[in-house]
Amino acid sequence: MSVCIKDLIQNMNLVIGCNIGCSYCYARNNCRRYHITDDFSVPEFYPGKLRLMGNPKPHNWLLTGMSDLAGWKDEWRELVFDKMRQNVQHQYLFLSKRPDLLHMSVTPDNGWFGVTVTSSKEKQRIDQLRENVGSTHLHVTFEPMFNDIGEVDLHGISWIVIGTETGKRKGKAVSEVSWVENLTEQAHRLNIPVFMKEDLVPIMGEANMVQELPQEFKEVLKQQGYDYK
Repeated sequence: MSVCIKDLIQNMNLVIGCNIGCSYCYARNNCRRYHITDDFSVPEFYPGKLRLMGNPKPHNWLLTGMSDLAGWKDEWRELVFDKMRQNVQHQYLFLSKRPDLLHMSVTPDNGWFGVTVTSSKEKQRIDQLRENVGSTHLHVTFEPMFNDIGEVDLHGISWIVIGTETGKRKGKAVSEVSWVENLTEQAHRLNIPVFMKEDLVPIMGEANMVQELPQEFKEVLKQQGYDYK
């Protein structure tokens, strides 16, 4: 039985807001629906949430569920990085669609830095991630996919996540089996773990779902009492 990625990696929305303006952005829709901020296009930092990092129980945290790391101010990022270094019991994930704006030669050892790639025209984001972010933990999320991504250079990448667009947006993107299989095969040739998000079950079929995690994430889950195979 497939699992929901949110059960394995929890959101900690330290920053809410993004000015990229993707048509399929669920975070912007949620922000408007629940009146979280006045203007989603202007990122806001919530430093009071940093206290959550002091939880002694290990967690896998996604810190950009409602933002893009490239939209964070430098001072916000440094405050967060300091807290990460003080709380090594956790693993922390970041995502960006603008790795060309990131310039971080040194990052915390427990930080995972990734890019979102939604089409074959965006593959350069992976190169920009490798060039601009100094980290041993780099990852790529392919979601949503608007076409076949094709061949990708995954050298130096520690994990990939594959999904499809959710929600009821008119004309929403639907991933195809061959696209998912292509990325999975390329990653596995390099021994890179692959996680297919639960939204792919209707497309791939339960028996074909691959939900692999990096060892560091599994160690966190094990300390939570969840022995994830």
